Amino acid sequence: MSLLVKGRSQGREIVSVTPQSANWKFVGFAAYRLAATERISFDSGNREICIVVLSGVVSVQTGDHVWKEIGERQSVFDERSPYSVYVPHSHAVTIAAHADAEVAVCSAPSHGSLGARLIEPGTAKRSVRGQGSNTRYVCDILPQTEAADHLLVVEVLTPGGHASSYPPHKHDTDNLPQESFLEETYYHRLNPPQGFAFQRVYTDDRSLDQSMAVENHDVVMVPRGYHPVVAAHGYNSYYLNVMAGPKREWHFKNDPAHEWMLQR
Repeated sequence: MSLLVKGRSQGREIVSVTPQSANWKFVGFAAYRLAATERISFDSGNREICIVVLSGVVSVQTGDHVWKEIGERQSVFDERSPYSVYVPHSHAVTIAAHADAEVAVCSAPSHGSLGARLIEPGTAKRSVRGQGSNTRYVCDILPQTEAADHLLVVEVLTPGGHASSYPPHKHDTDNLPQESFLEETYYHRLNPPQGFAFQRVYTDDRSLDQSMAVENHDVVMVPRGYHPVVAAHGYNSYYLNVMAGPKREWHFKNDPAHEWMLQR
């Protein structure tokens, strides 16, 4: 089974991954492009949702909550954090666009009693990881320090020619506090959009070992294994990560073969 899900260049639904299509238990992901005045509606069912306004301006309604005209970015490559909305299970949701917009819908199983809430850009922690050609810029949208049942959501900007999610790391073993089991999706964007990046997903024994050229709007599924990304020279990389597993903690293990570079 290929771990690469190709994005569509036209139409409202850009890409979709469900637990059924991925053959796993937790993570769901979809991205949509909406024209001005267009809307989508759905029910969260037995899942919690994190709606990320990737670009454009939208209004989100769920239950008695209405958040009007949220979104400040023209592009995911703008140097600012997104507006997002957390929606618990058993809620009807409508997203209405006020201009051309792109939204991500991240989901995981839900069992708690959390309320719907707006996640404002100012609450998203921004940080820099790595150094030299391993430098990348991180925005924690829904980290483990913020309330949710299973979802973890983060976005990363990687300059062209840089490596990211690197040294290669994995989180596929329930061995806390050293490592946690988390499924993960990578939603890739490239700037300029005709660009490409490379992602490899592999295990220690190489029973899983796939290397993929990813293009604008593609998703890579990471059921297990290490999963580094390299952005081609001249093309900046953005990806939105969605993680979920039985325990909502992010603890990872670096590939021992490449951990030496952290000592330099």
